[in-house]
Amino acid sequence: MAKAKILIVDDQYGIRILLSEVLQSQGYITFKASNGKQAIEIAKKERPDLVILDMKIPGMDGLDILKHLKAFDSSIQVIMMTAYGELDMIKEAMQLGALAHFSKPFDIDELCKKVEEYLLPLTP
Repeated sequence: MAKAKILIVDDQYGIRILLSEVLQSQGYITFKASNGKQAIEIAKKERPDLVILDMKIPGMDGLDILKHLKAFDSSIQVIMMTAYGELDMIKEAMQLGALAHFSKPFDIDELCKKVEEYLLPLTP
């Protein structure tokens, strides 16, 4: 059985490490990116099954990254994270195809359940 691949995109090192460790302990393969350029390069090379994407990243923000990801793979699954309650950005992300969003600080168990829920159809 192929393990699902998850790309974690966040400019905060601690969040990338936390999510990576937790998701790896559940059997997923994880990749980490701290900015939009890295995220797009990794996504094109590794073809992740799911992307966990922070909304606020210096340089290219989450919406820009989401647009780039969807442009080369419209089926890519994306969960957005934000520390800001910016409803307009969240609404736009959902219109662009994001599956869900979490506000920081998030409940790690709740996030893991969502990840499993979205990746379950991929496991044979």
